[in-house]
Amino acid sequence: MKFIALVAIIEDKDEEAAIDVAKKAGAGGVTIIHGKNIGLEEKKVFFGLTLEENVSVLLFVLPRRLSMKVLKELRTKFDMENEESSGMAFTIPLSHVAGLNNDEIHKFEDNIKTML
Repeated sequence: MKFIALVAIIEDKDEEAAIDVAKKAGAGGVTIIHGKNIGLEEKKVFFGLTLEENVSVLLFVLPRRLSMKVLKELRTKFDMENEESSGMAFTIPLSHVAGLNNDEIHKFEDNIKTML
């Protein structure tokens, strides 16, 4: 089974909703990294404080066949085709993977069988 890393960068407030969408589409476990978004434009300053957008980086390791389904669901739910969207998602092919839980691999196999 070939694996893909799906990375979704979304606003902190949408973190739980994004995880729910991904899991309903067949994703298993997720690693969450918290960060700040620094865009091309200067951030707004309010009483001397810079307002920065907090984001969550969601990292999923998925079978290649399942990755596009999860990506499409996230893209649709969070309107990532819109220029005003603050979300982004992309995939990276993985050549070597170690440490995946056997239960998760069986879940992936079952999800892929239902897709066929």
